[in-house]
Amino acid sequence: MQFFKVKTVEETFALIDEKIEKIKSVENRAIEDAMGYILAEDVTARENVPGFDRSTVDGYAVRAEDTYGSSESMPGFLTVTGEVRMGEAASIPVGFGEAVYVPTGGMLPAGSDSVMMIEHCEEIAGLLNTYRQVAPGENVIREGEDIRIGELVLAEGTRLRPQEVGALASLGITHVNVYRKLKAGYLSSGDEIVPFETQDLAIGQIRDINYFTIAGLANDWGVDVVYGGIVPDDYEEFQRRAKELFDEVDCLILSGGSSVGAKDYTTDVIQSLGGPGVFVHGISVKPGKPTILAMADGKPVIGLPGHPASAMIIFRLFGERVLKRLKGETLRPKADRIFARITKNIPSAPGRSDYIRVSLFEKEGEWWAEPIIGKSGLITTLVKSDGIVEIVSEKEGIAQGEYVPVIATR
Repeated sequence: MQFFKVKTVEETFALIDEKIEKIKSVENRAIEDAMGYILAEDVTARENVPGFDRSTVDGYAVRAEDTYGSSESMPGFLTVTGEVRMGEAASIPVGFGEAVYVPTGGMLPAGSDSVMMIEHCEEIAGLLNTYRQVAPGENVIREGEDIRIGELVLAEGTRLRPQEVGALASLGITHVNVYRKLKAGYLSSGDEIVPFETQDLAIGQIRDINYFTIAGLANDWGVDVVYGGIVPDDYEEFQRRAKELFDEVDCLILSGGSSVGAKDYTTDVIQSLGGPGVFVHGISVKPGKPTILAMADGKPVIGLPGHPASAMIIFRLFGERVLKRLKGETLRPKADRIFARITKNIPSAPGRSDYIRVSLFEKEGEWWAEPIIGKSGLITTLVKSDGIVEIVSEKEGIAQGEYVPVIATR
């Protein structure tokens, strides 16, 4: 077969970054409806946040130098001249030897440079006893200290989480331009595959569970999935059904038929969908070597292995990168990895990246990873696992007690 020229993991990631371009379609959404979407433009601040000097605690606005030398055994004394109310401007300035009560978030009065917490002082009949000294700027946020006017707040490609939406709201921004939501199509292939709801299996039949694992991951990444059903090992039928689904979606995902067997039509079907065609057929990984990645008329196509564990791991590693590139999302390298100590020796073939399912547990303040050994067709290994240990191609295995990167799957 002219295809099936194995690529390394690093080569595959580089090819994905090179071949996959973000969608062009942009929509304007209210920020309350933009959660999980990807920004299609930079957002710069139109005002300072906060818009005034404010207190971070309940206490008294003072001049720091007036508190120097104060202690519980020898308190200082200041005259309380008034208070600042929430939502109102501070109208009473602080002069030498004076203090003004200010609540958390309240405006700092003119003349003051710090706030003494109420826990560290006591007001008695208009006289404030100070039991400790404060430094200039203590318990105060200055105007524009959080965000300054003209500053880049969120860059194009940022996924809008609750904190990003909160930042937009703090600037009074009500609508933003985002890339529209992606729609992926999923199609299973194989004479042995039957609908998951089939109760009585004939000998050799397998329920289609990959749709649920793959679609579930895609949904977690903010991508809608259209189920194209199951297609038998017939080239004409496979090609027709794949083309119908391909025309409806932004990315086509095919499960099964990615190896080199006589009935594996996936490569030919993908090539028929449009150019430039397949750019990866085979990745030097275990599990999941027979993986196909392609571009057809501007749309990515992903051919996954049929075994459930292989399909899920490959989609987690490479499908996510494909979809994030297509969504326009800025990639954060290895942001989903934690480090844990491995509980036993694991050998690995040099020149191949291995991904081992593990369960995680905490012991003496450290995370440990317990390998879940099992073949790629075993579903229970997925259920028991909390993550995947990555053994890079340069290594010949990992030793017990060694710290290893774990890709979280829960």
